[in-house]
Amino acid sequence: MVSQQARSRAVNSAGSFMTDFRDFLLRGNVVDLAVAVIIGGAFGAVITSFIGDIITPLLLSPALSKAGVADIAELSANGVKYGLFLSHVINFVVIAFIMFVIIRTFERMKRTEEVDAGPSTEEKLNDTLGRLTGFLEQRM
Repeated sequence: MVSQQARSRAVNSAGSFMTDFRDFLLRGNVVDLAVAVIIGGAFGAVITSFIGDIITPLLLSPALSKAGVADIAELSANGVKYGLFLSHVINFVVIAFIMFVIIRTFERMKRTEEVDAGPSTEEKLNDTLGRLTGFLEQRM
């Protein structure tokens, strides 16, 4: 038979584990990371479709027609599928460019916010000390 004390320890341990796990899941960083992963996956699917269905055919249509193939995946030489490799390189370059544009835009917006922030604490302190000095000089 299991003693009452051992049973109580097991129940409290399981409850403590679940409480700790719930606290871990509800921590802000974990939720933010989960949202970022989901949005990143959806964004990746959109970019992959954009590149595969729009950019690659537009860029490579003349080359594909000259090679006599309908799809870039069919480009190969002696079993080496260089068409797929070329497709992945184009995919990488376009994704890197889009990420560069997004990050550059966010950095610009951040700089604009910093400029509009107003005077810094040091500037306010210097202004206050200057006014205090002027006031004390008038009194003497």
